[in-house]
Amino acid sequence: MKLLCASLALAAAAVSTAAGAQGFAAVVSPPRFELAVKPGEMVRQVVEITNAGMQPATFRVRTADWTLGTDASVVFSDALAPGSCRPWVAVERKEIAVPGGGRYRYRFEVQAPADALPGECRFAVMIEGDEQAVRTASGLKVPVNGRIGVIVYVTVGAAAPDLQIVGTTTAETDGQRAPVLKVHNGGNAHGRLGGFLSGVDANGQRRDFAPSTLPILPGETRAIALVSDAGPANGSEMVFPVRIQGTLEWGSGQRIELDQQFPQFPP
Repeated sequence: MKLLCASLALAAAAVSTAAGAQGFAAVVSPPRFELAVKPGEMVRQVVEITNAGMQPATFRVRTADWTLGTDASVVFSDALAPGSCRPWVAVERKEIAVPGGGRYRYRFEVQAPADALPGECRFAVMIEGDEQAVRTASGLKVPVNGRIGVIVYVTVGAAAPDLQIVGTTTAETDGQRAPVLKVHNGGNAHGRLGGFLSGVDANGQRRDFAPSTLPILPGETRAIALVSDAGPANGSEMVFPVRIQGTLEWGSGQRIELDQQFPQFPP
């Protein structure tokens, strides 16, 4: 079976994820799994689903494929993507009932085939509530249902990312212009840049920077913003050009040295 060699961000550290639509009060933890398995072996995990509402709730659970857009948006798909590893996945059951304020420890497992090649299996565990009728301001009733997607990465065998900076630019990020790295992943598993950088802007103001934690998927080139700290106490804006230096880290002890000047606008 061919392995799907792509993988997400959403953003997320090990914190709870909640979704709210009319009548949907699920809280799910963790929002993301990063697992590893050898060919022929199985890995099991548990998603904790909490019904934060007062009334009993029924949740449907299934798997889905997903893609990560250039704007970091995630699109889920019920259709089986080419090379998808979802046939490796077994979920506990398709539907669960959780009392108001109650919790359910939902189990899933991934069985890698014995002939699986090194790479990365990617899928999502979807938790979905019952459809509700929501009345709009005009009085029209619209069917709405809430859902949460828990992102799962499973590294198979010796798969690993191979990140390289292939360009630099600047771009608008959260309403402010920011330095941006163009990072290519030549490996067969997703990677994320980490580390702290120091910089000096055109006014001589020193600032600290950290890379966005968005994943860079295998074979992908992604724009990774370097996010500045709050800046000087006087709140002055960052003035380009900005020179940034330091060490970026990824994977198991991998490093990239950075010494780059970023102009106000791309050349």
